[in-house]
Amino acid sequence: ALWAPVAEGLRAQFRVIALDARGHGDSSKLEGAAAYRWPEFGRDVAALAERLAHEAGPVALGIGHSFGGTAMVLAALERPDLFARLLLVDPVVFPRRVGESDADRVEGARGMADAARRRRHVFPDRASARERFRGRDTFAGWRPRAFELYLAEGLADRADGGVELKCPGEVEAAVFENGGSVDVFAAAQRVRAPTLVLWARRGNFPRAYFEDLVRGMPDAMLRDVESGHFPPMEDPDAVVREAIGFSAPPDDRD
Repeated sequence: ALWAPVAEGLRAQFRVIALDARGHGDSSKLEGAAAYRWPEFGRDVAALAERLAHEAGPVALGIGHSFGGTAMVLAALERPDLFARLLLVDPVVFPRRVGESDADRVEGARGMADAARRRRHVFPDRASARERFRGRDTFAGWRPRAFELYLAEGLADRADGGVELKCPGEVEAAVFENGGSVDVFAAAQRVRAPTLVLWARRGNFPRAYFEDLVRGMPDAMLRDVESGHFPPMEDPDAVVREAIGFSAPPDDRD
């Protein structure tokens, strides 16, 4: 649902389809940390693309934000024939340091995983959740509509009258802890689809990470957006402009 403002800007040119990732939103909550290894998310996106290809051919533009951008890279590797172009919006990319093992990477993510498990997940009602979230840095730059969409669609109604986050803390923690299950930089080097990577100037990653990522890809370019880590929620118009510009014939691009 959080993609609605972007989708509305794109639907004159595209048929737009979004999905809830496994363990998120209204998708099923699979048991066991192994279900949330990063390649699994890529396979899910590839499976959806294959289903859509039977109706309308390859995906003209695969868009993914944050971890969704990482999943889009893995999907394009899984089925390179199904993605014409990719737009990666401030994707999650952590370069592997020399001598770093998968165990080292898991240990580095442990703090984020522990925080996810400790996060409050149940609230008496949406009004209480709104007050709780309003002062959080995560939502500081979000447009009001995006914030309201999150309250409406990111929370599930409980039988006791309360609400709870649709993404359980254990799922979020498993995603963080499985960060070592793939080397995103090595994966991206094998992506053949033309790719545009957007770096959020006020986001969480140094631009140098993205420069290295793009430099190693066969056909990719990097552009900056004036946003925090959440461009689709903070400046959906910018995402729409970049998507349409990237999809235009070369002679029509600025």
